[in-house]
Order: sequence, then structure tokens, then C-alpha cells
Amino acid sequence: MITVMKFGGTSVGSAEAMKRSANIIVSGSGKKAVVVSAMSGITNFLVSALDDKTLKDEDIFCKFKERHMTVAKELFEGKRLEEFTEEFEKRFDEFKKLYSDKDGWNSPYFKDNISSQGERFSSLMLSHLIMEMGYKSVALTSEDAGIYAVGAPLSGECDLERTASSMGINVKPLIDDGTIPIITGFYGISESGEPLTFGRGGSDYAAAAIGNALDADTIEIWTDVNGFMSADPRVVEDAVTIKEMNFNEAAELAYFGAKVLHPRTIEPARMKHISVKIKNSYQPEHPGTLIYNLRKKSKSLLKAVAMKSDLSIVTIRAGELAYRPKLIATIIDRIGDLDIPLYAVSTSLSTIAFLFHNNDTARILGEIRGMHSEEIEGIEIKNDVALICAVGDDLLDKNGFSGDIFGAVKEAEANVEMISEGASDVSLNFVVPTESALDVVRILHKKFISSVKK
Repeated sequence: MITVMKFGGTSVGSAEAMKRSANIIVSGSGKKAVVVSAMSGITNFLVSALDDKTLKDEDIFCKFKERHMTVAKELFEGKRLEEFTEEFEKRFDEFKKLYSDKDGWNSPYFKDNISSQGERFSSLMLSHLIMEMGYKSVALTSEDAGIYAVGAPLSGECDLERTASSMGINVKPLIDDGTIPIITGFYGISESGEPLTFGRGGSDYAAAAIGNALDADTIEIWTDVNGFMSADPRVVEDAVTIKEMNFNEAAELAYFGAKVLHPRTIEPARMKHISVKIKNSYQPEHPGTLIYNLRKKSKSLLKAVAMKSDLSIVTIRAGELAYRPKLIATIIDRIGDLDIPLYAVSTSLSTIAFLFHNNDTARILGEIRGMHSEEIEGIEIKNDVALICAVGDDLLDKNGFSGDIFGAVKEAEANVEMISEGASDVSLNFVVPTESALDVVRILHKKFISSVKK
């Protein structure tokens, strides 16, 4: 049995957190591989350093080193501290050389390379801690492990087939020998050998890709919450942890608002029917959330309600658009070239509407306005709307469920601006004004989750 265990930034962000995570790792049974994020705050620090041209290189290096060595000195002493420091300095020299090479800043992968540096040091520290506890361990970068990626800079995806082949050679023998590999999350290696990150929060996805490559039995995502909740507990006081979900439900919630799991984590696990557990490293005794193929039916209409705010509806008008599929395809192609998240699409005879983040509307407008004016009659923007994602079991099989949902929305006196229904049998997604969104979430949770006896 192989378990892939992923630990996020807060789970390796201090000496105390490192010790807690290390104890979880060694107490688990069976063979295991571990994936880690950078220490909390480090990736943000590196990204801000790239954007702030006033910062001096030496100040950046000093702060980066101080953060890691302060924790290391709390964890190690004597020979172990010497051995860690020697390996740390080798990696640190490589980091300084990379950052100081101003010609290298012109590489399209430079930001990927810099923003992924934190994982190289957190993995090293956790590996040494596990060895200090008397277990065999080795720190592996994505280059060492053979994690390959394809796609655009800062938005890569794992080449699962090639990664499986490489990890079968580079990692599987270590696991079979009883060694615990501590592997960098967040990035893979491009065809040209450059680091290619999987997007912010991409260490979850990296863990799923590694689980896929190793044919793992379970993937555990260790974080600072107990699992998926029935709603954001900051919005709904009586929100509860969801004990189990299927892959579709988890994917919908992750993409449309719940921040527990990176949305792309689900697919590599689902491909090989690998169960995913969300666990809290601060409360390891809590059962968390289990995500797998099968699940028990819920007694309530809904299992969870999530929301994503700061969105805009972009509506494009063209005469008899429904009869012009090539024009629709052209519009979608133009928007697709921007490589930005799309949250919903709705069409009518003469319009097509898209839901994007507020920050992306300017780029979309620029792209669409570049089309021939005679093809596009008008573009309208409605800013500051929120997407509500209501997730439940086999919703399409329940007569009148949408009427029940929208009846509750009416109680919140919210106007529904856009609806996405039927694309998924586990969710109903709709858009309301941002000022109404919290009331909608609270009413839906109260009527369809809190009021139902478990």
C-alpha cells in the first residue's frame, strides 16, 4: 500500500509545524511518499520580490536564508545541523546565482523558476527532520523525481504518462526500500528542462499527479482545516465538515469557491480511482473528508453551498448568433487564447454571456474588440456579481429541485443574473449581485442543510 501525503505551507511553516507533520508521516502505516509546499509566506515573498524593483538582491537573500535557518536551528543541532547547513548552502548558492543572472530574467520560465524555490528548501528541511527521528529519507526536487509538465509558463499541467515512467525509475525503488522521499510540490519540468509551475496552490495537484504516477492507494492532503465544509464557516456559523463526497462533488466545490483543495487535484486521482483524504495537520485525529467514487446518499437536497465573488458577466451581442456557430467558435477561440479561468457560459438567440473574474474583463474587451465590428453588435459588462454553487446528490433526478432552490433565493430578495443548470448532475450554479450573495448562501444552508436531521 502506497500513500502520498501532501503538506501545505502552514503545515511546514515553523519548527513546531514541521515536527507535527513529521510525526504524522512516520506514524502512518505502509509505504509513503511526501509532497511539500514552500514554508508559509515564502512563495508570496519571492513573487513580491520579482515585482518590487526597489528591493536589493542581498536583502532578498538575507531574509530568505534567515527564515529557513531560524527554523533549522530550532530543529537541529550538532552534526545534523552541520549536514543540513551544507546541503542548504549548495541549494542557496544555486538560488542566488539564478536570481542574480539578470540575463536570465528574460526567460519566459524565470518567474516559474524563482517562485518554486521555496519548495526546494522546505523539502530538504523536512527530510532531515525525518532522518533525525531515525527513519530513512531523501529530499527530491521535481527534477530528481522526474515530474514533467507541459503548457504555458505559470500555468502548467503534469505530463502524467512521462511522469509515471520517470518516477517508476527514480522514486518507486526508494519507496520499496523503505525510504521516505520528500518531494517538491508546485512545479514540474518542461520539455526544455525549465521549471514550470502548476499555478498557485498547485502542490495539491502535484500530489495527485504523483499519486497517479505511483499507482498510490490513497492521497492525503494535509492542511489547516478539517476538510470540505457545508459552507464557509466565516459566513455560516453552523457549517459542518462533509464526511464523504464523490469526485464530481469535490471538483465542483473546489472550482466554484471552496478553497480547501486546488480544483485540478481531482482528475489525476479520479483517473485511477485513488481516494483523496483532506486532513488537518493541527487535528490529525479528526476524520476529515474522504473523496472517492462511491458515497452514501445525503438526506438533504444539498450537501454544500459555496460562493465565488469579484466576478463580472461579459455579454456579447450579434444578430442571430445561435445560427452562426462559426462566430461563436471564433469568440471562444479569441477568449481561449487569453488562458484565463471561465466560470460560466450562457447563450440566447442573439447573445452569448461569459462569467470571468473582475480583473480579467479589460483583457477580454481588448480581445473581442479586435474582431470585425460588423460581426459584433455590442458588448456589455456587469461587474461585481457572485457565483453561487449549490452541490447535492443527483440533482437532475429530483423533480422541482431548481424551483426549491430559487424559491429560497427569492427570500433573500436576490435577482438571478445568470444560470448554469444541466451541465453537471451534482450542482446548480447561478449568479447574483455581490451584495446579495451572503444572504443567499445563509438561506440555502439553513433551508436545505442545517434544518435536515442527519
